[in-house]
Amino acid sequence: MKVGDSYDVKPFNLHGLVGISDRTFEMHVKLYEGYVKAANQLTAKIGEMLKDGRIDHEEMPAYSELTRRLGFEQNGMVLHEYYFGNLTQEGSDHPDRHSLFAQAAENSYGSVDRWKTDFCGVGMLRGVGWAVCSLNPASRRLSNYWISLHEHGHVAGFIPILVMDVWEHAYLLDYKPSERASYIEAFFSNIDWKSVAKRLQLCAPAFVEAG
Repeated sequence: MKVGDSYDVKPFNLHGLVGISDRTFEMHVKLYEGYVKAANQLTAKIGEMLKDGRIDHEEMPAYSELTRRLGFEQNGMVLHEYYFGNLTQEGSDHPDRHSLFAQAAENSYGSVDRWKTDFCGVGMLRGVGWAVCSLNPASRRLSNYWISLHEHGHVAGFIPILVMDVWEHAYLLDYKPSERASYIEAFFSNIDWKSVAKRLQLCAPAFVEAG
């Protein structure tokens, strides 16, 4: 970690989504930019502490707090990039039955519909967090997880394939807190299944398009 290392804000243009307003997107992307800025600030501060190749005993409490906070900010940044990256104005609520994702979901759950039921169920859990469909690279099977905050709940070695933000800021301008199910339905209307398939291909090249 070098002093001056930094992350860049990635460009996203998701105006015109179904059921997710432009106001929500604009607010949401500003929040994402805040995570990028915070991750850069923390990276610089930690790098400054490490510039002499050691950490002074007196600096350890500050170093510990900065390092823990960095995990929160970095995961907030990366999860938002996954989330925005798997949405598109030309999305659809169901993957093509011959797609890589459909193949993986059927292998893992028996059917795409059963996978979706589980994913939506995870998204409806009480509290704020994320619903994440992850790939186990060893078995090439999918499974769905609840990620509380940003950094708690990830399975080591598993790779996010589809990410849904269910913090209230993701939908409160469009839906009441009690209407999270309507937001989830809107999310599914905008999924970019091609982006999801690319993630599978990058993580598990052995997947082959069926049909």
